[in-house]
Amino acid sequence: MSVLAWEGCLNVRDLGGHPTEDGAVTRHGVVVRADALHRLSDAGWRSLADYGVTRIVDLRFHDEREADPPHEVPAELVHVALLGAERDPDYFELLNRQLDRAADAAEYLRWSYLEFLERFRDNFASAVRAVATAPGTVLVHCVGGKDRTGLVVALLLRLSGVSIERIDEDYAVSELNLDDAAWIAEAPDEVEAERRRRLCRSPGGVMADVLRELEGRHDSVRAYLLGAGSTEAELDGIRERLRA
Repeated sequence: MSVLAWEGCLNVRDLGGHPTEDGAVTRHGVVVRADALHRLSDAGWRSLADYGVTRIVDLRFHDEREADPPHEVPAELVHVALLGAERDPDYFELLNRQLDRAADAAEYLRWSYLEFLERFRDNFASAVRAVATAPGTVLVHCVGGKDRTGLVVALLLRLSGVSIERIDEDYAVSELNLDDAAWIAEAPDEVEAERRRRLCRSPGGVMADVLRELEGRHDSVRAYLLGAGSTEAELDGIRERLRA
């Protein structure tokens, strides 16, 4: 795991440097994960360009993109609305009910991540395809770079042979990087403030539990993605590119 200091963003990491279960290591300069790019200063945007990013995969909703139009950069922009193009009010009401009744953040995040992976599996395959077909270094981002980005990154690293434990460690780093105090303070009431406190977390063990359950249901991450519409060539390409 390599932390990248791009001025303005808080949660930028290269997926290179992770050991795999068979003694290899993931390659630097292939995939970068990040939080919302609108936070980048001009110097931060120059850092992104200098790093050689040729494709940016944006996992956000349409309304998030409209509120934060993409910056003009010498990179291809690919939009994959991971959880659907528009927010379904009924679905988000369900998510909030689950969030409110969960014993803690970890319980909710485990449930919601598996829910997303099953409900939006075609979109996860599309996100992986966008990475697989990138002509060079690809950056994947959402808003915090923790949930949507974290799930896509977990699939990529697992395809590359990184252990579940190591992927979980990488996921947990995001909570240390992000500062959501202002977002919590802006909540209209205490119910919403508590929701936001929970949503800011990335507790250790959550992503490990999610991956084990996903593999228990589908045999492997590879089988899950093939069932979602990925091709053998796409998945082989990711594994080959990400392994040094």
